[in-house]
Amino acid sequence: MAPKSSSHESHKRAFITGAASGLGRELALRFARAGYRICVADIHEARANAVVDEIRALGQDAFFYHCDVSRDEDLQNAVAAMNDRWGGTDVLINNAGVAGGGPFDWLTLDDWHWMMNINFNGVLRGCHAFVPAMKEQGHGHIVNIASMAGLLNPPGMSNYNVAKAAVVSLSETLAPELHPFGIGVTCVCPSFFRTNLGESLRSPDLSTQQTLNKLVDNSTDLSAADIADRIFTAVVSNKFLLIPHEKAVTAWQRKCADLDDHLQAQHVLAENLKQRARRSN
Repeated sequence: MAPKSSSHESHKRAFITGAASGLGRELALRFARAGYRICVADIHEARANAVVDEIRALGQDAFFYHCDVSRDEDLQNAVAAMNDRWGGTDVLINNAGVAGGGPFDWLTLDDWHWMMNINFNGVLRGCHAFVPAMKEQGHGHIVNIASMAGLLNPPGMSNYNVAKAAVVSLSETLAPELHPFGIGVTCVCPSFFRTNLGESLRSPDLSTQQTLNKLVDNSTDLSAADIADRIFTAVVSNKFLLIPHEKAVTAWQRKCADLDDHLQAQHVLAENLKQRARRSN
């Protein structure tokens, strides 16, 4: 067992869910390069241990923790694992998530429960588990990975939109509430970028997978590493809302300026959804 951290290292311990691949992996490497020790939390052990090896090659300590964010006990036990290893946690990154969507009336309640249980409740579980410990130590920072879907709410993604909007709402609530305790909150709302999120896609609509693949393949302006770097900067500067993509910033500003105009523009997307949707069963 590694010794607990000394006081001068107290800001260099990060717990990252979904850290075995994609944005989670890039976050683990970015924070490790800045001197953080990393807990690579994921359900994919082989992938996660490969990331642990990469971090150790950078000269930082790391370990794998099997974490299913749909299980309360996994997040609660993670706090103890971090305390045992390093004496606490300074940065919690709730990154694990899944993809989904399709016409609203094609989605079952099971589709909704699955989505909410991972994409929102997984973030909720992480915050609920780690906030008391951060309050006790008197500092910390929480990063919740939401999505532009949670701000713009495009048609054909209702369960995903609502889950991510809930992450935004929770984050916005916690930011001022936790500030008196020395705990910062950053809510990240990226657009599409190249990652393996599509592996988790669950949808009754065959065209949803095709659309997701196309959007991801055509997303070349920012890489997962670029977004991880911007998240690190946001944590250092204690920035709350991070929208990494410039086009997304413009879209968000337009919605804030005129919601009715935003909804009118969504009608085009809705018509496209109507034309292309094809049931998978």
